Amino acid sequence: MNDDFCISEDNSYNFEKHWNNAYLKTPTQSLGWYEENPIQSVDLINECNLSSDALIFNAGAGATTLINKLVAQGYSNIIVNDIAASALTELKNNLKSHKHTKIQFIVDDLTNPTELLNLKNIDLWHDRAVLHFFTDASQQLTYFNLIKRTVKVGGFVILAEFNLDGAKKCCGLNVVNYDVKMFQKGLGKEFQLLKSFNYTYIQPSGNTREYVYSLFKRTA
Repeated sequence: MNDDFCISEDNSYNFEKHWNNAYLKTPTQSLGWYEENPIQSVDLINECNLSSDALIFNAGAGATTLINKLVAQGYSNIIVNDIAASALTELKNNLKSHKHTKIQFIVDDLTNPTELLNLKNIDLWHDRAVLHFFTDASQQLTYFNLIKRTVKVGGFVILAEFNLDGAKKCCGLNVVNYDVKMFQKGLGKEFQLLKSFNYTYIQPSGNTREYVYSLFKRTA
């Protein structure tokens, strides 16, 4: 199976409809971006040495397994966002017991935020495979401005997107390929790069996707 199982009908697609359809029509574990064990993200998060009650925001989380991993490690204050309500419903259903964990679910558009504008003092912003779908400069500007608005000084940002050698489309949509310099330009001088690396991700289908992972810290 390849990413074209959820082909967009035209270039005037609606993100909300597109991603809801992707999760409603295809088993999560068959989706091209599904990770059974998001070890790269977990390792970078652990390098931040966050307190257990640190505010962690997962942008465009989908039905990620990362939230279960964070809960298992004792993190107790997590905000999960996606534009697709169907994805967050599935994520909720897949969560193991988290009675001592505060998990907030927000259905909102990162490129046209409403409820997300109320966020503040985020300790960690995590994005795997979301930013690269924002192909318009205005979408990218809104996204990076939201990070600057919500991540506190001393907070961290993890961005993991298709690198310059990576695929040019995913799930039928065009993408923007990134390197660390492009991340830095979007974040601005207030954010310091701590670590970056390229990573070859193997999809459930056996195909590969080339990513660049990065960890930034807000210093001003």
